[in-house]
Amino acid sequence: MQPHEPIIMQPEIPQKTPIVEIAQPGTYWWCTCGKSKSQPFCDGSHSGTGFSPEEVVIEKERNVAWCACKHSQCGAFCDGSHSSL
Repeated sequence: MQPHEPIIMQPEIPQKTPIVEIAQPGTYWWCTCGKSKSQPFCDGSHSGTGFSPEEVVIEKERNVAWCACKHSQCGAFCDGSHSSL
Protein backbone atom coordinates (compact mmCIF):
# COMPACT_ATOMS: atom_id res chain seq x y z
CA MET A 1 0.00 0.00 0.00
CA GLN A 2 1.18 3.48 -0.78
CA PRO A 3 0.82 6.20 1.83
CA HIS A 4 -1.90 8.70 1.13
CA GLU A 5 -0.86 12.05 -0.27
CA PRO A 6 -1.83 14.87 2.07
CA ILE A 7 -4.79 16.87 0.85
CA ILE A 8 -3.74 20.43 0.21
CA MET A 9 -6.63 22.83 0.43
CA GLN A 10 -6.65 25.51 -2.25
CA PRO A 11 -8.52 28.76 -1.81
CA GLU A 12 -10.94 30.05 -4.41
CA ILE A 13 -9.60 32.91 -6.56
CA PRO A 14 -12.05 35.82 -6.41
CA GLN A 15 -9.95 37.89 -8.81
CA LYS A 16 -6.43 37.85 -10.25
CA THR A 17 -5.55 41.46 -9.48
CA PRO A 18 -5.06 43.08 -6.08
CA ILE A 19 -7.62 45.30 -4.39
CA VAL A 20 -5.84 48.61 -3.90
CA GLU A 21 -7.17 51.11 -1.38
CA ILE A 22 -6.19 53.54 1.33
CA ALA A 23 -6.52 51.63 4.59
CA GLN A 24 -7.38 53.51 7.75
CA PRO A 25 -5.78 52.52 11.07
CA GLY A 26 -7.50 49.53 12.61
CA THR A 27 -7.84 45.78 12.65
CA TYR A 28 -8.92 43.97 9.50
CA TRP A 29 -9.74 40.31 8.93
CA TRP A 30 -8.44 39.30 5.50
CA CYS A 31 -10.29 36.43 3.79
CA THR A 32 -8.01 33.44 3.13
CA CYS A 33 -10.57 31.05 1.61
CA GLY A 34 -11.68 33.27 -1.30
CA LYS A 35 -15.38 32.60 -0.63
CA SER A 36 -16.23 35.91 1.06
CA LYS A 37 -18.67 38.20 -0.73
CA SER A 38 -16.92 41.13 1.02
CA GLN A 39 -13.50 40.75 -0.62
CA PRO A 40 -10.81 41.17 0.46
CA PHE A 41 -12.27 40.83 3.95
CA CYS A 42 -13.86 37.91 5.77
CA ASP A 43 -17.64 37.58 5.98
CA GLY A 44 -17.65 34.16 7.67
CA SER A 45 -18.01 32.15 4.45
CA HIS A 46 -14.99 30.02 5.45
CA SER A 47 -17.09 28.17 8.04
CA GLY A 48 -16.48 24.44 7.65
CA THR A 49 -13.70 24.85 5.07
CA GLY A 50 -10.62 24.54 7.29
CA PHE A 51 -9.61 28.11 6.42
CA SER A 52 -9.47 30.96 8.94
CA PRO A 53 -9.21 34.70 8.31
CA GLU A 54 -5.89 36.46 8.86
CA GLU A 55 -5.80 39.35 11.31
CA VAL A 56 -4.10 42.44 9.87
CA VAL A 57 -3.41 45.49 12.02
CA ILE A 58 -2.84 48.76 10.18
CA GLU A 59 -1.07 51.24 12.47
CA LYS A 60 -1.40 54.36 10.32
CA GLU A 61 -3.28 55.33 7.16
CA ARG A 62 -1.53 53.91 4.10
CA ASN A 63 -2.05 52.62 0.60
CA VAL A 64 -2.53 48.84 0.62
CA ALA A 65 -2.64 46.30 -2.21
CA TRP A 66 -4.72 43.51 -0.67
CA CYS A 67 -4.17 40.10 -2.24
CA ALA A 68 -7.34 38.97 -4.01
CA CYS A 69 -5.98 35.80 -5.62
CA LYS A 70 -5.28 34.25 -2.19
CA HIS A 71 -1.88 32.88 -3.31
CA SER A 72 0.47 35.65 -2.10
CA GLN A 73 3.48 34.53 -0.07
CA CYS A 74 3.02 37.81 1.84
CA GLY A 75 -0.35 36.82 3.31
CA ALA A 76 -2.87 39.62 2.98
CA PHE A 77 -0.60 41.77 0.82
CA CYS A 78 -0.10 41.30 -2.92
CA ASP A 79 3.31 40.00 -3.99
CA GLY A 80 2.49 39.54 -7.69
CA SER A 81 1.70 35.79 -7.38
CA HIS A 82 -1.49 36.37 -9.40
CA SER A 83 0.62 36.81 -12.54
CA SER A 84 1.52 33.10 -12.48
CA LEU A 85 -2.01 31.74 -11.94
